[in-house]
Amino acid sequence: MSRSTRSPAPLPDETSEPGPADGGAARTRRVVRAVVTALAGILVFLALAAPREAGQLTPLAFLRIPVESVVGLAILLVLPERIRRVAALVAGALLGLLTLLRVLQMGFLAILARPFDPIFDWPQLASGASLLHGPLGATGVAVGAAAAAAVLVVLTALATRRLAGCAARHRTATTRLVAVVTAAWLACSALGAQLVAPVPVAARSAAASAYETAQQIATSLHDQQVFDEQAATDPLRGIPDANLLTALRGKDVVFTYVESYGRAALENPEFGPTITPILDDGTRRLAAAGFGARSGFLTSSVTGGGSWMAHATLQSGIRVANQHSFDKLIASDRLTLTAAFRRAGWETVAVQPSSLGPWPARDFYGFDRAYDSTNLGNRSRIYDGFQTPDQFTLAAFERAERGRQDRGPLMAEIPLVSSHWPWAEIPQLLDWSAVGDGSVFDRPGAGQSDPADAVEADPDRMRDGYRRSIAYSLSALISYVETYGDDNLVLVFLGDHQAAPFVTGDGAGRDVPITLVTRDPAVLDGVAGWGWQNGLRPDPQAPVWPMEAFRDHFLTAFDARPGTPAGDPHAAPH
Repeated sequence: MSRSTRSPAPLPDETSEPGPADGGAARTRRVVRAVVTALAGILVFLALAAPREAGQLTPLAFLRIPVESVVGLAILLVLPERIRRVAALVAGALLGLLTLLRVLQMGFLAILARPFDPIFDWPQLASGASLLHGPLGATGVAVGAAAAAAVLVVLTALATRRLAGCAARHRTATTRLVAVVTAAWLACSALGAQLVAPVPVAARSAAASAYETAQQIATSLHDQQVFDEQAATDPLRGIPDANLLTALRGKDVVFTYVESYGRAALENPEFGPTITPILDDGTRRLAAAGFGARSGFLTSSVTGGGSWMAHATLQSGIRVANQHSFDKLIASDRLTLTAAFRRAGWETVAVQPSSLGPWPARDFYGFDRAYDSTNLGNRSRIYDGFQTPDQFTLAAFERAERGRQDRGPLMAEIPLVSSHWPWAEIPQLLDWSAVGDGSVFDRPGAGQSDPADAVEADPDRMRDGYRRSIAYSLSALISYVETYGDDNLVLVFLGDHQAAPFVTGDGAGRDVPITLVTRDPAVLDGVAGWGWQNGLRPDPQAPVWPMEAFRDHFLTAFDARPGTPAGDPHAAPH
């Protein structure tokens, strides 16, 4: 009997052709893999092609050919598999980090009109987060941002590795693609092709970002070295107390910062037609009350934010442009304007309506007393913190300090914050006798309070709010001098910095107006050598000083050093 030669029937899992269920699963896996690869490609492309500035983020701006994609693919194709996988992960992680830096660059250029400093600007991010409002609060936003940053880096690294593997599996097609794209990039580069000016189609954004970051690091380290050298010596520290500010003895000297009051408020055609008439009318009104004024410009160390660094620059006579420098400065014994007044016998006062509590820099500056949101007495529920009405701030200072009996001469520093971002709560100027505890500003007709989110989402409303808030702040100051000014008042008011570029427009610069107001002709004579112009409004030809030069000019103008012409800005340092 012969043995059967028929093969046994295959087991179900050994079947060479998948059944309907298995075939559907395989197709699904292929579709999922294709979608994931496409998403990886989109992520890497966006990271490579993104332009430098937020204003350039339009769909056409992304129609670019990143040179890094061509070079990267060419390199990865020639690497052995094991090295290629590691190299792709490392390159992807670096690309993710560069993308984060580019996002920060966009934000800093749009808000602060300068690049992000990868060495010293990290504390600035925390300060920015502290201004955010909403259900998460500053801490929640910071944690969420850090988590999103980590996810972006990881996803970019994984996406780059996936694309590298796909390119290796399709080596011939990838090689042809690299050749075609290289030719297209060279052609677009030679022609200077642009779909959106000034964004070139032949892109090298990631490489440029890496180069700019390296340059910024070198510049930051050099600038910090210069700062340290300047901070180590202070030629004015040794002035005898008896020689300090003798020409101002008996005066109440008030330094007032108007938040975001920059040169653009006078010269930008969107703001100037409102602001300049207020200043010109104020000049006439104050002259009728016996006051004279002199005005010029200072170049602030910051733009768009960081007011405390501008204050430190004016006070200390040294440029403070980042938090690291600020922290080092307030740990030093450099002579500040406040300390000079204190040594010369003045009572020194800080009034900070937006501050929430203890102030670490108080001792460095040399203030005897400080008022903030906890003890200034503002009872408004709408207009408080960064929106505290300037009229209330000035009235509270007048009641608490200048109205005191048996006091000595005062030196005060008062930041006025009604013109602080987001320019949504803008009070009306009231009769000074009605200001009281500030609750009057909550009544209908005492101000305009719009939802901050709505204002921030509408650039036109934001610029209009900025214009009206600056008008209010300056009107409040002029009215304050008319109402409370006397023969002993010397008022210096200035902007701390320009508003952000999304308000002022590009190229506004860093200049801020500064004005000195007094009834005493001798005080005006003391600054005659400065070349400042008459009145509350400096015109475009007014002198421009670095803000850090003001301390030395001021102390030189009013000290008792023999042989120095009053107000000579070129006098040799002590």
